[in-house]
Amino acid sequence: MLKFVKGFILFTTFCGLEGFVPLQDSSNSSINNPPTSVKIRIKTIVLDAGHGGKDPGCHGASNNESKIALEIVLALGKKISEEFPDVKVIYTRKKDIYPTLHERSDIANRNKADLFMSIHCNSHPSSKFAGTETYTMGLHKTNENLNVAKRENSVILQEKDYQKTYNGFNPNSPLAHIMMANYQNTFMMNSIKFAQKVERQFKKQNNRISYGVKQAGFLVLWETAMPSVLIETGFLTNGAEEKYLASEEGQEEVSQSVFKAFKLYKEEIEN
Repeated sequence: MLKFVKGFILFTTFCGLEGFVPLQDSSNSSINNPPTSVKIRIKTIVLDAGHGGKDPGCHGASNNESKIALEIVLALGKKISEEFPDVKVIYTRKKDIYPTLHERSDIANRNKADLFMSIHCNSHPSSKFAGTETYTMGLHKTNENLNVAKRENSVILQEKDYQKTYNGFNPNSPLAHIMMANYQNTFMMNSIKFAQKVERQFKKQNNRISYGVKQAGFLVLWETAMPSVLIETGFLTNGAEEKYLASEEGQEEVSQSVFKAFKLYKEEIEN
């Protein structure tokens, strides 16, 4: 699947996904028959609750990332299904299990998803940090971004034969992260477009601190052949933010903000 994704990405880099139409014989063209552009529709999305099962993710004082991420994903999926019944919502997990990073992206590719969202919670050595940030696949702008990617990618060390599955990828190598970032450029524009909407909604709807849109080499984004984002919904290492994210009210607000971002993105892409 990985070789297919890379080949597909290289192909679409030259052809372009949006507005691509075959070349036509000019002798048959007519004012009455202008070429038609491709109509983009958001038909399928994949929602990924980060971590799970043997991998609880980061921890707060009494909550772990995998559980909170799952609650937010389920609430988000319900909102999308209720307002857009024509959009197929697929989950990488709906309970406390651990799909590998490869399996998560494979689910998205196999179902020809139009958008992939991976929901996470953040952590930091300092408890003063609070707020959101949304990542797209790309080169690391700062060491801090790279450290986040390393932390999220290090879970593959728990997977059997991970070196074979991920073509020898070393989650601790900065060079490996930079090299893999080059494979996802095809879908970067729409990934950033959606990520910006997510961060704006966090600020507008919930008055959250936003660290903006960033780029880093997340494996779960690298292998997806569609616009993809990884959303860090807040810091569990901050006591107030942990309490917020663990509450029904907080999870409702977070899922509602991401839903509004999706609604705006869908409208823009389709119109």
